[in-house]
Amino acid sequence: MWSITSDVDKFRAAAGPGLLARPVANTLLLTISGKVAAGGAAAVGGVSPVFGWHPDGSAFVWTPPRPLLLGGTAAPAAATQLAALLDGVPGVNSTDEAARAFVDAWCRRTGTTARPGVRSRLYRLGELVTPAVPGRARVAGAADRDLLIGWLTAFSVEIDEPVGSPADSVDASLAYGGLTVWEVDGAPVATAGVRQPAGGVVRVGPVYTPPEHRGHGYGAAVTAAVSAAARPHEVVLFTDLDNPISNSIYQKIGYQSVEDRQVYLF
Repeated sequence: MWSITSDVDKFRAAAGPGLLARPVANTLLLTISGKVAAGGAAAVGGVSPVFGWHPDGSAFVWTPPRPLLLGGTAAPAAATQLAALLDGVPGVNSTDEAARAFVDAWCRRTGTTARPGVRSRLYRLGELVTPAVPGRARVAGAADRDLLIGWLTAFSVEIDEPVGSPADSVDASLAYGGLTVWEVDGAPVATAGVRQPAGGVVRVGPVYTPPEHRGHGYGAAVTAAVSAAARPHEVVLFTDLDNPISNSIYQKIGYQSVEDRQVYLF
């Protein structure tokens, strides 16, 4: 049976060893639980997350108002059980079989319907290929704050996904050097972020190039720069599978497919 708690320390003690056995596939669960352990609910938008683990190795974290994030072994049978235990979940994000199992059980129980949301692919970095693009990378600083808040706000609108407070996100990233800008002739034209290491894995994102600067390879260049800086950690990123351009770009600079995930919204 599932164990469910709002105590991140209990979750990490119970589920951590299993998650750390597959740190690439479980990068989201490890990163989010690490952020909460370090900064409390304020680190994920101010709402207390809910955590859970199952004896089969499945685990979840739910940070309202976002969909439930189901990982670990993500066994379909455990996903079906979980759908009977929670209330008010707006959606689910997991591998195909587990997400579908949760959706089917949830809809039977609640009488609601589900629609597919973002379908994403997890990539891990193999041999990095640095693109030949004019400009240079530099770690963002306080002087870039207003620009980056504007870019992150535009990015969240473009992908139709809330990011909480863009100002808080930028401030938190700047505090540990987690945002890099690509500049050409001294002018910033793109940015890429990295999460702090969790389980030996660093996740790249967000990556954003304003529309007026697209088509020149700046997004690939800044992604390659932060990926190189993140070594010797394992480096990963997620892409939207509906965006063939970004998927192609990341593969060209050395990222290799790991697994696909599906979001369903109720």
